[in-house]
Amino acid sequence: MTGLRMAVLVSGRGSNLQAIIDGIQAQKIHGEIIAVISDKKEAYALERAQQAGIRTIVIEEACREAFQRTLLDCLHDLEPDLILLAGFMRLLSPLVIQSFPGRIMNIHPSLLPSFPGLEAQRQALEYGVKVAGCTVHFVDEGTDTGPIILQAAVPVLEEDDVDSLCNRILEMEHRAYVKAIELFAQGRLEIEGRRVRILPPAPAKEEIM
Repeated sequence: MTGLRMAVLVSGRGSNLQAIIDGIQAQKIHGEIIAVISDKKEAYALERAQQAGIRTIVIEEACREAFQRTLLDCLHDLEPDLILLAGFMRLLSPLVIQSFPGRIMNIHPSLLPSFPGLEAQRQALEYGVKVAGCTVHFVDEGTDTGPIILQAAVPVLEEDDVDSLCNRILEMEHRAYVKAIELFAQGRLEIEGRRVRILPPAPAKEEIM
């Protein structure tokens, strides 16, 4: 398979990883996952990857510095075009981020810059917002502060609890992440400071008679 070469970093069940795998199989993403990397050997995301015939790598280092060095070496060896965080529960070191500028994406379950960090859905409910959602963004050295690529909104219903809101946001995450990845694959994302411009599609080549 040709196209975008992706490495996906995971820590948990991997529902966004599955959405990416499904997106590739449905030809909504033109590319391939060359490896799924986890910091937890028990992560169910690894099983999803193995079922899809994707190489899996586990890096378990108690020392943060050692983990980041091993991860960076691994990514350099893989040479991915794009690195995707899909429920990855560690912050990347500045060195990792600086080594792949504009080539690391994350999905976050809030409309950033509101409610960064952990338990964003609970934060949104406790704050009393009427609209929640998700954000796909490039990763910088802050926590959920990178340039925003796409956002999708969902209403907060009166009867919502954390689980019900999480589930509705998750459906939008799957769609938004697949769309953002394909925009990257098409070369249609351009970072200008804090803004990410979505460029129009390239004109179709005319057939030569």
